[in-house]
Amino acid sequence: MDEDYLRDLFAPFGPITIKRMFGGQGVYCAHGIFALVAFDKLYVKGDDQASPVYEAEGMQRWVYENPKTGRQSAMPYWQVPDEALESADAMEPWGRLAVETARRARK
Repeated sequence: MDEDYLRDLFAPFGPITIKRMFGGQGVYCAHGIFALVAFDKLYVKGDDQASPVYEAEGMQRWVYENPKTGRQSAMPYWQVPDEALESADAMEPWGRLAVETARRARK
């Protein structure tokens, strides 16, 4: 995803930094990584508090499959709904939960 697009989408959360990682992009705020782009999909960070909210909304968890072993690992990131990609206002509830998750992870 284009960096300017990501900056606009997450503008309500202050300055962000975008770093290349795993063939995608990590999205960071002052509290740490809170979102990532992998395989052209945007994911937000989850934990024990945020993940049930994501699940209730039907968001899909990112499951990584190791190409060498075929072993799958559930990652702590959830794909945002398509409508959240339309504007910063639509992304706000998911971004807020993800930033709060990043804040908790730093403590």
